[in-house]
Amino acid sequence: MADPERTPPPPPPPPPPPPRQGPKSSTVVKLGALGVLSVLVVGFCAAQESEDVDADCVDMSSTQPDGSYAVIDDDYCDDDGHYHGTHGAYRWYYGGNRVGDRVRSGTTARPPDSRITSRSGRVIQRGGFGFHSGGGG
Repeated sequence: MADPERTPPPPPPPPPPPPRQGPKSSTVVKLGALGVLSVLVVGFCAAQESEDVDADCVDMSSTQPDGSYAVIDDDYCDDDGHYHGTHGAYRWYYGGNRVGDRVRSGTTARPPDSRITSRSGRVIQRGGFGFHSGGGG
């Protein structure tokens, strides 16, 4: 017969969990998809072509009734886009329609993310990343 005053021994403790075998497959899939997406976004951004814009150096004090300006030599327009001399302000005029030595229907506001070149071949700004004014063509 069994002894009523005697209690059974406690059960043994559970075994320790097995060592981790690495990241779960769902984590690997998420990280892989994120990497692929990042490469696609960077590639898309790099593939965007900038708009080509023509520019003319103009004498802003030579406005005609039709809204056109006299085109002058590129050397009068400096790096920051204008020069205030004794003969008026000389500025780059972007995207205008040139007829002879006059230009109109453009703007003096530098277009962003564009490759800007003077009609004589001088690079004013390279598509989107910084600008360069100088050289000649």
